[in-house]
Amino acid sequence: MQILKMGENIAVSAASVRVLIGWSAGPADPGLDACALLLSSAGKVRSDNDFVFYNQPDHPTEPVRHLGRRGTVDAVEVQLARLGQDIDCIAVCTSADGRPFKQIRGLHLRVIDTATGTDLARFDITAGPETALLAGELYRRQGTWKFRAVGQGWASGLAGLATDFGITIDETDSTASAQTVVAQSGRAPALRPGMAAPPRISPGENLLPLDMRKRLSTRKHQVVEILAKYGMAYATARVVLVLDSSGSMIHLYQKKVIHRAVERVGAVAAQLDDNAQMQAWVFAENPARLPDLAIADLPQWISLHVRSGELPRFRTFPLQPGQVDMSAVGVVNEEHKVIAEVRSFVAVTPTAVPTLVLFFSDGGIYRDVEIEQQLRAAADEPIFWQFIGLGTTSGYGVLERLDTMTGRRVDNVGFFAVDDLDSLTDADLYSRLLQEFPSWIQSARQASIVR
Repeated sequence: MQILKMGENIAVSAASVRVLIGWSAGPADPGLDACALLLSSAGKVRSDNDFVFYNQPDHPTEPVRHLGRRGTVDAVEVQLARLGQDIDCIAVCTSADGRPFKQIRGLHLRVIDTATGTDLARFDITAGPETALLAGELYRRQGTWKFRAVGQGWASGLAGLATDFGITIDETDSTASAQTVVAQSGRAPALRPGMAAPPRISPGENLLPLDMRKRLSTRKHQVVEILAKYGMAYATARVVLVLDSSGSMIHLYQKKVIHRAVERVGAVAAQLDDNAQMQAWVFAENPARLPDLAIADLPQWISLHVRSGELPRFRTFPLQPGQVDMSAVGVVNEEHKVIAEVRSFVAVTPTAVPTLVLFFSDGGIYRDVEIEQQLRAAADEPIFWQFIGLGTTSGYGVLERLDTMTGRRVDNVGFFAVDDLDSLTDADLYSRLLQEFPSWIQSARQASIVR
């Protein structure tokens, strides 16, 4: 059995599993109720029939059922091998009849192989004043199933949680218990405009400084809202960060513009990457790969690794463990070299998900021919390149023409430039970063570049 922490996930090969919500009995303990929500790729129920709980214990068409409470355990059973292809996720939730979860002792979740009775995973849940909880989720990735420990609470109760996933709630009844969340057969869910599924919880996210954790949570919601517009709320991708560290970028590093940008795009990786990580490179005359960025290490990583290029004679501090020698990177920008290195990395470390490259540069591009050759060749690879221009006066050469460049099976490149990155709201930044990625996914699938 694997012990999971919040945000961690495991592969699930069992054809059928039971997810148990357990707790320790206490005085006047009302007990907990488990339930399951069947979600599409948009992160929503298809209809109110997709809510399985004790008043609707068997789904009418899918092999999901509520097993009922036995002592201090309530459970749902999911036959993963028989689920329809339009179901991407089973959200396993629980409520405490209006009682805050911080009063529930010994709260935990277990995943059990139905056929063998083997415990696959356990998640000990620490909760606060919330009265409803998304405990964990079974989700489909490239034809296989995984389980993620979530532990995300709703102060608005089960009614608020269910509504956020698209269930219709009788607004005249505000008791927020499972009894009020009644499935209404054949009726489409009443969604609030712009509402999206809750974001993923990242491993170690709870260890971040409080202010950074709050910013990350808000930003992940904005990323999910953007993705949900394209039916991709539960999309996954490997995220690669590329930072221009050439000499003309020094003032942006000195003003911490790049540091703030890295924190902001961290929310994209936290939502898209199963392990909430980014691979990262810096480049000038030469590329250099940085240590992988785990969201849990975001403040330390930014402090150590977000640095501009330098000349050896100007170094004033010794290198810290894991830091790149930026004097070897140089100060003149040659984008084609880092593009080639990222392509090579993706080729030798294939994954079942596509790769999204977020490439920051302040322009001054002069290797147009070499860059175009690299990106044309990359059009047949499972990589989407999103270039972000920092400033609009330096000139971006071929990058400004790539959207109209012919001779590629798919348009694998996006580009926008902005004078002042800090002036963009998070919502605007994520809209620009992600607006072309969904259409590339669709085109790349049609061309059999990605699955």
